[in-house]
This record gives sequence, structure tokens and C-alpha cells, in this order.
Amino acid sequence: MMTLFYILAVFIAIMILLAAIAPKSYNVHREIVIHRPISEVFQYLKLIKNQENWGPWAKRDPDMKKYESGIDGTVGYISGWESNHKQVGSGEQEITKIVENDRVVCELRFLKPMKSVSEGYLKVAEEDGNATRVVWGFRGENKIPISIMMLFFNMDKAVGKDFEEGLRDLKALLEKN
Repeated sequence: MMTLFYILAVFIAIMILLAAIAPKSYNVHREIVIHRPISEVFQYLKLIKNQENWGPWAKRDPDMKKYESGIDGTVGYISGWESNHKQVGSGEQEITKIVENDRVVCELRFLKPMKSVSEGYLKVAEEDGNATRVVWGFRGENKIPISIMMLFFNMDKAVGKDFEEGLRDLKALLEKN
């Protein structure tokens, strides 16, 4: 009986230690320069439906079910999706803030494969020579026990490549016109 007690005590101590050193938050982002004026780039980015043209997840499951509520490009607009593809899952994003020619902020509510809430953002900044720097990312908090899992899972590696792919496609799309 004492052996079981010691094993349980060691297990609890390890969990407490891991929880103490685990990452409490994440912020994954990538950026690219697009050779178009900031106003053009921003007007395109603030319309969430346009992500279907450059976002990597729409390509992975072109048959995903989509729904929307509200007026695209305005605070309160919701774009949702349902997919059985493991890299797409199900969820929705709601525009929570728009700062003209600066940023669009969304609340990302993932439902499948794992429930979580994050803040997604698209930021733009004017560059020299009629170009625009676009930063695409998302951030959030890691709660226990997810924070412990993040010791063994690299969020930047998992999502960063998707952001890079999407930004390359966005650049190609906006610069071809």
C-alpha cells in the first residue's frame, strides 16, 4: 500500500513540475511583403470569404461545409466550417476588431479535432515603394493539461508551414493583377 502511495506522490510531483515549466501561451505568425498598396491589400484581407482563395485549409478539403452569419468585412461577421479532414477540422471565426489599414482580429473557435479558442490576426504595414508587409498569425493561452502537452508538441512547426503556404498564395494572387 505504501508503494502505491509513493508512486502516486511521484506522479503528482512530476505533473506539478511539468505544469510549472510548460508554456503558458503561444503566438505563431509569419509575414511576407506584397507589392501592392496597403489599401488594396487591406480591403482584400478584411473579407474573410477571400481566405477561400489563398488559405491552405480550403485546398485540403474543397468539399468542407461552410456557413456564415453577418456582413463580411465587419465586426461580428462569423465564418464557420465543418470538415472530416484531420488537418481542417471544424470551427468558426468571428471578426472582433477592425482597424482600417492596420489589422483584422478574429476569435477562432476550434471545435474539432480539439476544442480551443485563439485570437487570429492579419496585420498590415506600409513598406517602401508601394508595398505592404502582411503578418498572419494566431495566439492564445495554454491551460493545464494542454500546456503540459505543449512541452512535446511544437505549435510553431505545426501551423507555421500552413501560414507560409497561405501567404505565398496570397502574394501570388494579389501581385498577378
